[in-house]
Amino acid sequence: AFYRFVAFDDVDAAVARLRALTHGLSGSVLVASEGVNGMLAGTPQQIDAFLETASADATVAHAFDGIVVKRTAFERPPFRRMLVKAKKEIVPLGVDGLDMPNRMDDVHATDVPPEQWRELIRRDDVVVLDNRNSFEYGVGRFRDAVDPGVVNFRDFADYVEDHADEWRENGTKIAMYCTGGIRCEKSSPWMQDLGLEVFQLQGGILNYFQQMPDAEQDWDGECFVFDERVSLDTKLRDTGRTREEIDEPR
Repeated sequence: AFYRFVAFDDVDAAVARLRALTHGLSGSVLVASEGVNGMLAGTPQQIDAFLETASADATVAHAFDGIVVKRTAFERPPFRRMLVKAKKEIVPLGVDGLDMPNRMDDVHATDVPPEQWRELIRRDDVVVLDNRNSFEYGVGRFRDAVDPGVVNFRDFADYVEDHADEWRENGTKIAMYCTGGIRCEKSSPWMQDLGLEVFQLQGGILNYFQQMPDAEQDWDGECFVFDERVSLDTKLRDTGRTREEIDEPR
């Protein structure tokens, strides 16, 4: 899994090149003028070959050279096909005018490593905000986290705007998290522009599970993932649950 906010001047050219480079893999890659967001599956050798080639490719190297990736080993294929497509945004937030490639210094200033996250979310002056869809919150969440009730991507921004005055007046700090970190990275500079003191879990829930052997101390339930595995436990193990059991919206 990977994402990066970086400018693409020619999105169509990047899509065409990535379609060629991902031949033989499965998963999905989204490309927009603001960056790239993808999940790929294959043998370790195939993944290594893709990353090496993409990092040196004239069309996409600026996005893949030094990109941070999250790797997890699974025995069954998590995807059925390979899809690379152009999008307006690599993750929708419902807020216009965010120049994410030029806001990354602001984003990194809010990062909280997993080992510091546990202490942060237990503070009395902090509200823990789940930056995912409401049904994902229902599958699993950090203990005492708030569900903003997100059904459509604009819902999160509406919730924040509705509570921003109260949080500013009370000096409340916001600690937010999402599955892999990308939604929080996109939300963070916009929330700073609202005058909020905001922090985000570095690398998201999956990184927390990977870095914290006792993550179950802070987490209730499982973590929903948008692939054939459906949900993972705090040890990043496939739970074997079905979409029907979770009742994922279609």
